[in-house]
Amino acid sequence: MDGSVTVITNPTVSVRVTSTVSSFEVNRRFNRGITIAEFKSKLELIVGTPAAFMDLELFSTSDKLLQKLDNNEALLGSYPVDDDCRIHVTDCSGTQSGEFTDLSKVEKFEISDEAYEKRADSIRNFKKNMKLGRFNEENRAKQEEALAKKEEEEKVAAEDIAVGNRCKVQVPGQPTKIGTVMFVGTADFKPGYWVGVKYDEPLGKNDGSVNGKRYFECEPKYGVFVKPLSVTVGDFPEEDYGLDEM
Repeated sequence: MDGSVTVITNPTVSVRVTSTVSSFEVNRRFNRGITIAEFKSKLELIVGTPAAFMDLELFSTSDKLLQKLDNNEALLGSYPVDDDCRIHVTDCSGTQSGEFTDLSKVEKFEISDEAYEKRADSIRNFKKNMKLGRFNEENRAKQEEALAKKEEEEKVAAEDIAVGNRCKVQVPGQPTKIGTVMFVGTADFKPGYWVGVKYDEPLGKNDGSVNGKRYFECEPKYGVFVKPLSVTVGDFPEEDYGLDEM
């Protein structure tokens, strides 16, 4: 033997991920060879914060702040990231504070329904005169017929879905998500049939409850309610969304 020592470094690292938008901690494994910019793109799928609006901080296994991960071109492995370290994501987009969505800060003009009904220059009066929208009896009948047909289709679809089924959810304009059916039926928050799904990742909107009423149990941000026609049941194994690097 020549007395030399060979150091073998694991190409992947398992870290804990936390963020300012959620109180929950997620464990994920990443490749040390990706850049911080690529790392942020993967974190976006976990915490929901756009990569461009992330600030990252590295904490030790004992949760002591080590440093910021602020060089997008640097490799993740160039930082002292070890297994069980914690990466904290700060959302700098402003959406978490509600500064762009808090309508309570907007001054509103209010008028009673009786006073609005008497106005000749209102949208309602214009629609009445032009027989538009709900003031068009023929169109209204067609809309009610279409709504009844869709409700029947939703009911039939709901009958083929059972609690415990694995499923994929496809809502127009949103990415496909995988999860488990936790609730099927009518609900108090809106008319019609609904399917409660617990996603495999924190990509939902609630914890299985809406307006204080609980329909099923899951962690916050994992639950969602969708219409039955948006749900396909089948053998859908748990997805890793490309987050685990091996």
